[in-house]
Amino acid sequence: GMDHAQITISAILVATVALIIWGRPRYDIVAILALLSTAIAGVLPAQYIFLGFGHPAVVTVVAVLILSRGLRSTGVVDAIAGLLSHLINRPQVHLSALTLACGFCSAFMNNVGALALMLPVTLKTAWEQKRSPSILLMPIAFASILGGMITMIGTPPNIIIANLRKEQQQQILSKALADAN
Repeated sequence: GMDHAQITISAILVATVALIIWGRPRYDIVAILALLSTAIAGVLPAQYIFLGFGHPAVVTVVAVLILSRGLRSTGVVDAIAGLLSHLINRPQVHLSALTLACGFCSAFMNNVGALALMLPVTLKTAWEQKRSPSILLMPIAFASILGGMITMIGTPPNIIIANLRKEQQQQILSKALADAN
């Protein structure tokens, strides 16, 4: 069967999901209550409850939201939307323009950064054309990933793999020279 900790965590999860569905306390308040209740119940030691906020994925998402708001506030989004304005009348051309722009940006910057730049542009242009943003969001996400694959700097794994390849090439070369001698 389940031990005390598993039963407690399960109860906290069920209560959290129920409160989020009910929607009475705001979802951020519910999340904090769920986090604190794990410490209060003794399931998670108090010194560990906020460690998740230091995870790179969480920090990245927060940074993207801040960057996205900043780009909207400074008018960068409006400038890009203005450049794309004559291309957004037809749905296929609208989608192509956004995905190409996102792919191009992510070839020279972080994928998530490129997505953060293009997300508000996508939402603004979709709203202007009275189109659902949902038909545009997944394609620009894929475009940012593909764009990152084009260049070495586009995504960190490319740099890691390139360095590994160089090291292996040098090992093969030195082994071939040793065998020749």
